[in-house]
Amino acid sequence: MSEKAFLGVDIGGTKVAAGLIDPNGKILFRTAALMNVTGTAAQGFSSVREAIEAVFKAHPAARDQLHGIGVCSPGPLDQNTGVVVNPPNLPCWRNFPLAAEIQRSFGITAKIDNDANAAALAEAIWGAGQNYQNIFYATIGTGIGTGLVLGKRIYRGRTGNAVEAGHLSIDFRGPQCGCGKRGCIEALASGPAIAARARSKIAISDPRAKTLIELASGRVDQITTEHVGAAFHRGDDLAKEVLEESADLLTVWLGNVIDILEPDVIVVGGGVGELMSEFFKRIQEQLPQWSINPRCTEIPLVKAKYGTDAGIAGAAALSMQ
Repeated sequence: MSEKAFLGVDIGGTKVAAGLIDPNGKILFRTAALMNVTGTAAQGFSSVREAIEAVFKAHPAARDQLHGIGVCSPGPLDQNTGVVVNPPNLPCWRNFPLAAEIQRSFGITAKIDNDANAAALAEAIWGAGQNYQNIFYATIGTGIGTGLVLGKRIYRGRTGNAVEAGHLSIDFRGPQCGCGKRGCIEALASGPAIAARARSKIAISDPRAKTLIELASGRVDQITTEHVGAAFHRGDDLAKEVLEESADLLTVWLGNVIDILEPDVIVVGGGVGELMSEFFKRIQEQLPQWSINPRCTEIPLVKAKYGTDAGIAGAAALSMQ
């Protein structure tokens, strides 16, 4: 390695991924370690240390060339102090000073943020949003996480809790979201919501359900978003209807986002986001019904560059800020 590199660490409920990124956003090396979430705080941190040490073992020169270490961690967290507060899927950490522990262990400054903010920054610097100033990013998967980057800097609001647009309600009488509100777009168009919509259609004996039932080996209660996607790609009409309805809900949501923010580009990532990208044309065609902005259709709706590496790339981008 002959130039500056950036180290990104992506902490999840089952593993810690870490990787080196070059100044152009190319991932040079990646590794992973199992995350110990049920032990003590120190045991949880040992998983993080193991992943970082694996990077340095593979690339000994990286330690001296690093600009810094960036970390994606589940929230809630305090970006200013580098403290992980009390994430539900990381019970080992309560008010844990993650950034300080990393700096103490490796002598390198660390910065932390949530995965959506970090991924938005990576897309703004190196990815699908790099030619734009103001980027709205959404990752659609088990939930819907969002971030806003203005002039290559993450917008966090007064307390660091801004742009939780996945919990923007579009139906106050709708299903209750995990956050406690009703009708959040996460409760309507995330992966679990799409699967539930498919199961509900099958429950009323829709004659088009044969493909989905076969894919789930006859277990209707086990139908997932992956099954819906697979059925759609086989030309299944029921799966297509489920995804079109989901796209229409996303259209209502994005119309509100555009009316509030009018970003230069909308970047969509995540596993379900990849599936829904096949409906981007439908969404853009219907946007004028749900946005008062007369030029709403000029805003590009594009797929994110970083897929499963979004966490590593996003974390690395944090170290540049």
